[in-house]
Amino acid sequence: MKEFDTIAAIATVLGEGGISIIRVSGEKSLNIVDSIFKGRNKKSLKDIKPYSMRYGFIIEKETGDTLDEVLVTFMKGPRSFTAEDTVEINCHGGVVATKRILEEVVKGGARVADPGEFTKRAFLNGRIDLSQAEAVIDIIRAKTELSMKSAVQQSGGRVSREINEIRGKLLEVIAHIEATVDYPEDDLEEMTADKVSIKLEDILKDINRILSTAEEGKIIREGLNTVIVGKPNVGKSSLLNSLLMEKRAIVTEIPGTTRDVIEEYINIDGVPVKIIDTAGIRETEDVVEKIGVEKSKEKIEEADLIILMLDLSRELDAEDREIIDYIKDKKYIILLNKIDLGGKINREEIEKLNSQYVIEVSAKTGEGLVKLKDCIKELFFNGEVQSKDLLITNTRHKEALIRGKEHCIQALDALRNTFAIDLASIDIRNAWSSLGEITGDTLEEDIIDKIFSEFCLGK
Repeated sequence: MKEFDTIAAIATVLGEGGISIIRVSGEKSLNIVDSIFKGRNKKSLKDIKPYSMRYGFIIEKETGDTLDEVLVTFMKGPRSFTAEDTVEINCHGGVVATKRILEEVVKGGARVADPGEFTKRAFLNGRIDLSQAEAVIDIIRAKTELSMKSAVQQSGGRVSREINEIRGKLLEVIAHIEATVDYPEDDLEEMTADKVSIKLEDILKDINRILSTAEEGKIIREGLNTVIVGKPNVGKSSLLNSLLMEKRAIVTEIPGTTRDVIEEYINIDGVPVKIIDTAGIRETEDVVEKIGVEKSKEKIEEADLIILMLDLSRELDAEDREIIDYIKDKKYIILLNKIDLGGKINREEIEKLNSQYVIEVSAKTGEGLVKLKDCIKELFFNGEVQSKDLLITNTRHKEALIRGKEHCIQALDALRNTFAIDLASIDIRNAWSSLGEITGDTLEEDIIDKIFSEFCLGK
């Protein structure tokens, strides 16, 4: 276990609530908290049993004034979250009391923790690997039960086990190659180019199987970025309100009411879908509306899916065609809105568009929205969303797997073209190293620092 200074932070959301928790971790954590703690009958914390709680008060050291009534928990390292001695002070929820207690802990000798530093210590002390550490923040940020379940599986080491198994196979191949090259006179099983190729092809199958879950996994983790586009007054804001089942966006008969993008999440069978209502795309002299149109175009470029809204009660015009041309290379669903007003739109022209999904809806009444949700599942999850098949949800993990796959392919090419197993060994080592970046075994320190800097304070 590494030696660090003692850190402290507020581990709960700062605000009014029943309880706040100040977490202290490090060698001096118990002594620091004991110096500002007053128990019944002046009992100190020095004889507290690990994994137990003690009732008392936190006092201001300089004046002896009582700051709050508390319960103190002590967890002895290495059997704690950070694998260090950890003390948690449970005080009443509230901004003033919580901050004052943290101030006294810092005065006692602790340092305010950096974002994610508690989890980083758990990683550096070997209690968890990097993929498990990243799953902690995914659990905190999960927007649906499905994304939370996926993160919990990762925090339990599911990804690590799969990756370590593949790395073990690669290491076995490397060891056999080195034994064959370095000790040709010994009575060892010779590794030929054909034997290495067979093993590498099996490893590539494993990598491809894991990679096949990456696109769906990314959506489960980060949400499906969905943008509603169309000309002004086709019903984009009404659609957003219907999907959310609340009046989130202002709806009027005046074109150009929406000036800025509005972002909200909805849950489709556990899939977090970020719905973005954009300003109507059209040529305008209004300065504010023009900014909104430019923002709409930026969101289209970033989108995983576009919902194109057309007015069923009117024929297509130049504005509609301009938007269609702008999104033609994207994945999109066409919604023919205002079915209650009758149909004037040219169906043949719609059928020529680059989308197999054309749905008639009424954003006002919600009619047809179930079909829209089914289409989204069909487009991205083959009609059914299952958490048990999801493994890779993190873009960093996907990139490391792709690099590992490329190195294995390069090794196979070397074996086919030269039959030199020692040359192939270099690429196999690179594949082993690339996959090690997922668990943190072979990752550079500055990248590790960047990953943990994205965590919230107190975690």
